[in-house]
Amino acid sequence: MRRYAAATGRSLALGLLALTDMVLAAAVMLMIIFSFTLGLIFLFPPGARMLRRRTALARRLNGRLLGREIGPSYLPPPPPVRRQPDGWYRHDRQLYKTPRVPEWNNRWKWMFGDPATWRDLLWVTLNPLLGAALLLPAITIGYAVATARQGHPVALLLGLMAAAAVAVTPWLLRFYSWWNELLLGPTAKSLLASRIHSLNQAHLETADSQAAELRRIERDLHDGAQARLVAIGMTLGAVEALVETDPAAARALLGKAREASSTALTELRDLVRGIHPPVLSERGLGDAVRALALDSALEVKVTVDLETRPEPPVESAAYFSISELLTNAVRHGGGDRVWIDISSHQKSLRITVTDDGSGGADPARGSGLRGIERRLAAFDGVLAISSPPGGPTIVTVDLPHALAWEDGSDKRAQMPKWKWAIVGLGYGLGWLPLFPQGIVAAIMKIIEHENKSWFYILYLPEPLHWPLIIFNIALGIAMYGAAVLIPIQHSRERWMAEATPRRLWLHR
Repeated sequence: MRRYAAATGRSLALGLLALTDMVLAAAVMLMIIFSFTLGLIFLFPPGARMLRRRTALARRLNGRLLGREIGPSYLPPPPPVRRQPDGWYRHDRQLYKTPRVPEWNNRWKWMFGDPATWRDLLWVTLNPLLGAALLLPAITIGYAVATARQGHPVALLLGLMAAAAVAVTPWLLRFYSWWNELLLGPTAKSLLASRIHSLNQAHLETADSQAAELRRIERDLHDGAQARLVAIGMTLGAVEALVETDPAAARALLGKAREASSTALTELRDLVRGIHPPVLSERGLGDAVRALALDSALEVKVTVDLETRPEPPVESAAYFSISELLTNAVRHGGGDRVWIDISSHQKSLRITVTDDGSGGADPARGSGLRGIERRLAAFDGVLAISSPPGGPTIVTVDLPHALAWEDGSDKRAQMPKWKWAIVGLGYGLGWLPLFPQGIVAAIMKIIEHENKSWFYILYLPEPLHWPLIIFNIALGIAMYGAAVLIPIQHSRERWMAEATPRRLWLHR
């Protein structure tokens, strides 16, 4: 009972909010008309921002009240305008002293050319109609209560209709959630654009990280092995000069040259291990991390549960991420023990590093964690940190699609028969309550036509006419909506992947 009461309250709140969209839709329509008829193009961006704020609220309410999270469907914003070497800012063939006008033009084109802007406008325009449908349960309850107070003989029948309206309210809210997701959800085009944008960002960060790594290798070679090799060369030159005159001094210099060569060899091995450790290539990620743990100053426990081995680039990124996290635990953690868990979750590689240190780790305050994020970004990796003051610090690395995992089932799940039955009933019988017993009956009622024909509603008592007409119209719309949305929701991923302008409307 509490569930239906809560559903009726949510339906009433969302319906009343949807009715206010009539004012917003009219205002935005006027702003668009003035923009393109009177040349007041500066009115279009504020109108688009109003639409986006309203649809953002609808997405949040859809997740909070209806339990279905909806992500944004907009194309990535344009990049900031860059200053030319001569100090000017270019937009098309025009030059400007400040970036204000070029950035405004780019944002205007972005809002105007984004199909999501026009879907938002369509949603705001049609949402009041859906809002009226959401108000039907509350209207039916109020009408039944008012009729019962008047002592009308049909009060019992209206009470049953009100109970039925309350019973179908959860399904009405589910239909409204599907409607919101259909128009406000991300499309294949927006997902692809966002994916390209994130890949470009990851490519730039990866290039910067690789350049920094090359500079580090060059610096280590210059300051370490190269300097020692130069010293060895000078020592051997001195040996060559002393080998006949002072053999004892020459032998002492040869001993020093041997020690210097050994030290240079050790530094080169450390450098190679820093580039790509041999144990990682030969034994895999698990044994490489165990070898890393043996060299640590802390007590490290490593747990590995991997059915398959990741690809070498992913393995290298995971190894150096763990190495950096372990180094941070030694330098800044102040703890005694570290737990490293490496496991697989279907196609994802998940790494959890926990230490009993003092906590307070923040990527914004150090370059090490930011470097890990840049390294993982090339593989769509995610770095999550939980480090309250006082500890413990828990760092989770998630690398999706990092493992060659197969579930052995390429067949798509077939839609159940009961869903096919609902789709068939929706397409086959949805016209009956919507048109003859709904819209046409409403027209006959308005014009007060004497011939009632086969419109059964007009033969019932007067107080039941409009409630049943509205109910039939809503039922017909719901049947057609269910017939359209059930297959879409069942194979949402495939529908999004195959969405094309020729197949679907509004460039989905």
